[in-house]
Amino acid sequence: MSQLSELPAQPAGVPWPTGEWTTGPLRVRDAAGLSALIEEAFAAPDTERLGETHALVIVQGGRLVLERYNDGYGPDQTYPSWSKAKSITHALTGLLVDDGRLDIHAPADVPEWRTEPGDPRAAITLDQLLRMSSGLAFVEDYVPGHVSDVIEMLFGAGKADVAHYAASRPLAHPPGTFWSYASGTTNIVARCAARALGVDAAGFEAFMRERLFEPIGMRSAIPKFDAAGTFIGSSFCFATARDFARFGLLYLRGGRWDERQILPRDWVDYARTQTPQPAEREGDYGAHWWLNLAGPGSFSANGYEGQYTVAVPDLDLVLVRHGKTPLAKKDAVKAWIADVADSFR
Repeated sequence: MSQLSELPAQPAGVPWPTGEWTTGPLRVRDAAGLSALIEEAFAAPDTERLGETHALVIVQGGRLVLERYNDGYGPDQTYPSWSKAKSITHALTGLLVDDGRLDIHAPADVPEWRTEPGDPRAAITLDQLLRMSSGLAFVEDYVPGHVSDVIEMLFGAGKADVAHYAASRPLAHPPGTFWSYASGTTNIVARCAARALGVDAAGFEAFMRERLFEPIGMRSAIPKFDAAGTFIGSSFCFATARDFARFGLLYLRGGRWDERQILPRDWVDYARTQTPQPAEREGDYGAHWWLNLAGPGSFSANGYEGQYTVAVPDLDLVLVRHGKTPLAKKDAVKAWIADVADSFR
């Protein structure tokens, strides 16, 4: 843990945004550079380099310092999480670990892996699932017409029971030896969480709201469940951009909110500790959070088509971006986010 950057505390005198956000002045080193980046993103409904940018929220020192929306979008609109929901699933798992209901280093509670004696999948742990190192075969491809387990799981034969679809995949590698980003693993984790609580979809949503959303004022959140009652934690939790910023601030503050420790501090550190198996093609990865997108020590919830919630400890900054960016422009949006953060350095 000594290699992790220090997480900043909420500045004295700055109210926690459980209700309304406190606004404040923008403290930026390169104001002209930041202004140019924002104008580039919002210059048109669909820009050549970044695609569509729908919303941008920047929180600095616990205050809302910048907010911008494109035509047809606004602060009261809920935006898709896509894979940002994976980081919400991480938070929910951490609550249950803190309650003593889950042990991430024990074999995961997955019935499909215990029907046949000697099934090697039965050794897979929640830690390996959270670190995308389970070894399960899963094709994460969003191009229509391509072989894609994620499309089949979310919109095809697997949509009625997303966790069962993912858990039915065979091993491609021994557990814990190979990193491979797979939305299916998150839905297995989400079902494990509900099984640990012994609740159905309504009970799990009540848990989400009571233990996570309500305490931080994330009241716009709309989680989606499949027909089997599993939270589709890989992909579907809608919320306003301001509420995604609240979620980012919770992690930037080490899981603390006002006078409460919502998430264990070591759980936030676990999220931002790099996975041993390298994510060579994608970037650095922790446990259901991406690492170093906006500079060393930053960590982020990244979603399909350019949804981002980025925590930047050295700047005490949370950056939320929503839009609709084609896959071919994904790297350009990542570079844009890094440049926005750099304008504060």
